[in-house]
Amino acid sequence: MKLKHMYKQLSLLAFIAIGSIGSLMAQSRIYIHSHNDYCQSVPFYQAYSQKVYSIEADIYTNADETGLLVAHDRDELPTALTIDELYISPIVTQFKRNQGKAWADNEHTLQLMIDMKTAEHPTLDILVKKLQQYPEVFDPSVNPKAVKVLITGNTPKPEDFKNYPEFIFFDGRPQYDYTPEQLERIGLVSDSFDKYSKWNGKGAMVAPEKEKLNQVIQKVHNWGKPVRFWGTPDGVTAWNTFHEMGIDIINTDKPELCSDFFKDFERKNMQLAEKTALQASEEIAKTNRLDKATRSFGGFDQSASQLSQPVETYQPTFQSDNANRTPKNIILMIGDGMGLAQICAAQTVNQTLTMLQLKHIGLQRTHAKDQYTTDSAGAGSAIATGEPTCNRHISTNEDGSINPSLTEILAPRQYACGIVTLGNIADATPAAFYGHTTERDQTDEITRWLLKGNLTLLNGSGMSALTDRKDGTNLKDELSKQYLISSSIEEIKTHGEKEICLDEQMGKATTEESLPLLAEATQKAIQKLTNASSKGFFLMVEGAKVDYAGHANYLPGSVLETLSFDQAVAEALRFADQNGETLVIVTADHETGGLTLVDGNLEKRKVTARYMTDDHTPIMLPVFAYGPGSSKFCGTYPNTEIFHKILEALKIQQRP
Repeated sequence: MKLKHMYKQLSLLAFIAIGSIGSLMAQSRIYIHSHNDYCQSVPFYQAYSQKVYSIEADIYTNADETGLLVAHDRDELPTALTIDELYISPIVTQFKRNQGKAWADNEHTLQLMIDMKTAEHPTLDILVKKLQQYPEVFDPSVNPKAVKVLITGNTPKPEDFKNYPEFIFFDGRPQYDYTPEQLERIGLVSDSFDKYSKWNGKGAMVAPEKEKLNQVIQKVHNWGKPVRFWGTPDGVTAWNTFHEMGIDIINTDKPELCSDFFKDFERKNMQLAEKTALQASEEIAKTNRLDKATRSFGGFDQSASQLSQPVETYQPTFQSDNANRTPKNIILMIGDGMGLAQICAAQTVNQTLTMLQLKHIGLQRTHAKDQYTTDSAGAGSAIATGEPTCNRHISTNEDGSINPSLTEILAPRQYACGIVTLGNIADATPAAFYGHTTERDQTDEITRWLLKGNLTLLNGSGMSALTDRKDGTNLKDELSKQYLISSSIEEIKTHGEKEICLDEQMGKATTEESLPLLAEATQKAIQKLTNASSKGFFLMVEGAKVDYAGHANYLPGSVLETLSFDQAVAEALRFADQNGETLVIVTADHETGGLTLVDGNLEKRKVTARYMTDDHTPIMLPVFAYGPGSSKFCGTYPNTEIFHKILEALKIQQRP
């Protein structure tokens, strides 16, 4: 086989095609190898169901040297099954079922690694005869998608490779010097991890040991071959470390867990990089976990979920921070679904966040009235009304009785009130600040509360919430009697006239180009509300789609949405410093996805993370505060206390 043709074959070796710095040839890949696969509860099928690239079987000749048994040690041979039973027959069956492919739904090949525990003769001779019965399954010259057979253990001497059919490949060793002809028969190069490192997979590998491994990796890659190490630590930290180092084939005894970790790996990584250096999928990351108002969300375009340069942050002056005076204005900022892990991931990629500059920090508990884990309706309503609220309820009690929200309390006191959301205006969090219902999906009922006229500005997406209604009414026409109705944040009037701006761009996933959108909307809202009332204003700003990214288990989307929200925070703080009478509170309603950070690289601005659920979690959330009265928000308290602390800061003692 020509070396050029060998390279072509190697380019097909894949289960999971993931970028790996310094990895094999132009298109870097990583593959999963089910080590000692026969020790699994269900040999072959357990790993095969995960579509791993490589499966390993140890073989011995039987007593009369006519057959091959699969076992780890000789004392297992009396009860051992044959290679025909455990591997050859199942593989042949699957190829027949999938019309000449390892798997019906992809083009990747499967490697069968045979570790010969008995001598080359007759072990390999017997194996070759068995495989030659199925050339359409094991011979790539017959079927380009055939299983790749690779021999390790008691392999022939390199000079004897040529004595075996070309469909038989061999496991090389980095310390050998192969001729070009011999190298053509090397399918991969393996070595013992213990020769280079004593790392047990906890924490990080020490630098000298890592350098030894890197030298081997580079040598093997210079040969144009993939590299594998056996006897490696076997866990998430190790798998991720080996991937980052450019080890092409991950050795594991846990094929299901390892496959799960690398599944949709693009969705678990985010890095600041030039767009030309990123190889993003063109797939759309979506979720079916959204409710009625946001169910039409188109998802996150993975090819657009990139960041090529850092987002500028704002450094507060702290001149009015915790000043001993009553604030005139309140800006409440809610990153929907944004927990500490989401904040940390965005900070790793961007190196700094505006919200992390703030000095007064508390923790809020998020439980709903009826459930340990809240949804946006229960949590948003608790923040908006100061009353524990059941899930799916919008600022109401179980019996439907109404709990007034901050806008309903402050508007009669001549405060200008505004709501800005980077999502649908009828979704739970913004709805909790102007509407009421016992079911969050009753968007017709929610939006009719806008007729009460408590808002000076409502800005988000969702024109259909006003025009496409089950009750047959056109709420847009009714609202136009007291509100200006606009369709772009650029059209928002900065004078005090009441306005509803429904810009459908605000309902789309954030990209690098649209990162400033929420900040621009926040700036317009502040200008409008400032001009609307000499008394002061209340503004709630929501970064809605951090939540969507959590439901979709999509880290790049989470980072971009958090950075978009942070830019809006910067706009609020910039105004607070200029104004000197504004209290800014930055928090979330709940965390979404159970995000945890696996590892990262501060220098490369890269983070690797994984989600443990596609739903909300009940963990506590940070509360950042800035401006007059900001120290009131330190400590630990239920989410309902945010409402009461705002009224306390304003010296409003009770509801009307």
